[in-house]
Amino acid sequence: MWKSTKMMLLGSGELGKEVIIEAQRLGVETIAVDRYADAPAMHVADRSYVIDMLDAKRLREVVEREKPDLIVPEIEALATSELVELEAEGYRVIPTARAAKLTMDREGIRRLASEKLGLPTAGYTFAETFEQFERAVKETGFPCVVKPLMSSSGKGQSVCRGENDIERSWNIAMEGGRVKNGRVIVEQFIRFQSEITLLTVRSVNGTSFCAPIGHIQENGDYIESWQPHAMSERQLEEAKRIARTITDELGGYGLFGVELFLTEDTVYFSEVSPRPHDTGLVTLVTQNLSEFALHVRAILGYPIPEIELVTPGASRPLKADRELEHYRIDGAGEALAVPNTQLRLFGKPVTKEGRRMAVALSSAATVDEARARAKRALDALSIEEA
Repeated sequence: MWKSTKMMLLGSGELGKEVIIEAQRLGVETIAVDRYADAPAMHVADRSYVIDMLDAKRLREVVEREKPDLIVPEIEALATSELVELEAEGYRVIPTARAAKLTMDREGIRRLASEKLGLPTAGYTFAETFEQFERAVKETGFPCVVKPLMSSSGKGQSVCRGENDIERSWNIAMEGGRVKNGRVIVEQFIRFQSEITLLTVRSVNGTSFCAPIGHIQENGDYIESWQPHAMSERQLEEAKRIARTITDELGGYGLFGVELFLTEDTVYFSEVSPRPHDTGLVTLVTQNLSEFALHVRAILGYPIPEIELVTPGASRPLKADRELEHYRIDGAGEALAVPNTQLRLFGKPVTKEGRRMAVALSSAATVDEARARAKRALDALSIEEA
């Protein structure tokens, strides 16, 4: 009888769905876990569970019931201290339980990067009460960036541009954080030329890098990404140095999304996710191995001999503008009439304002043409009440 590797995915959104599809291609038995039913990855997994993943007891119950060979976190909001305990008992957490715990909140990873590793970052201050926050904002100076310590897809982030924005930014952070602990990070505003994601892979044959991915964000969430992003050789080498330094410190095997700011004379570390990155959806149409295929190969212990950029490409996510219990996505036919274009419709059970529901992916001979095609495809799509 076939004995397959068993992988448990903690977090089952659109990125997790692609991870599970790639894992199944390599004969892996898959279990999807999330806090809500019918999450995208649950559509394709062998089995699924709905639990509060911040509940350490429930998380342990599911792990002990399934006894997975691999525990693969795909979101930040997890009972990471329990993952540390499970790892100590012999379970394998990807990339490591320490990495999952450190990157769960922005304070741990920022202090590690800046204070221990000496990587260039924006100046920052932490605050846990409104009074501390108000003082931190004024000391940092305007404009400044405000983020909850733990959030996903940019939720809770804002730019505080003056004293009239202080209360608004605090409220946005409180409402957008995954955990209502009232603690935020206030960052110096860097006037960057561009921001990139450098997908970094740690595998049995060392550390590899994908071509840099450029992206544009609004309210902390990406609205467009493209690959490759034009960089000078000096900028690229510094970006790789920073990415290698932080991923070597986190350890383990897998793909990491390292976010960086580029200025004329400095590359700044921003954040790192020890898992596939939303801006990396573009690799589904640009590379010989997508970020999801790279992640699965690496965590299974398989070699990655080369990562090849096959063609320039771009992605544009479709976001809902309101809450709908019953919805449909119109315009797929028109979008797919755009040359070299693919769609991923995520199949989330309901819409929420700002929630990603689909993505348009286009490739072309140049980045500019790919971006134009992805925009045409996105403009053809709409979310309607069903």
